[in-house]
Amino acid sequence: MEERLIQFAVDVILICGKIDGSFASQHLSKQLIRSATSAALNYGEAQSAESAKDFLHKMRLCLKELRESLVNLKIQKGADLIKDIERLDLLMKENNELIAIFVSSIRTSQNKNKS
Repeated sequence: MEERLIQFAVDVILICGKIDGSFASQHLSKQLIRSATSAALNYGEAQSAESAKDFLHKMRLCLKELRESLVNLKIQKGADLIKDIERLDLLMKENNELIAIFVSSIRTSQNKNKS
């Protein structure tokens, strides 16, 4: 999971490096880099969580950042700010898969804590 999150963050950085210099492109790309890298960094923190509650909190932060990243990618796609549509679609697919994994993992962890 860590490798996928790192690769997702790297791919976001690379695609953002190819955008134009418009205000909207710069603004959204900077925010996208922050949210994509934050998901990977928070996952690293979750691996060293001090308690089950702390683990869940950090996993929820990862999910929040991944959802933010997906909305950002959708905005950039809709506004035609990222020109490499094939790469953008692959990023969005990976983003969706990561969200699904985190939703499932959080549910599993919540169910374990209820027992």
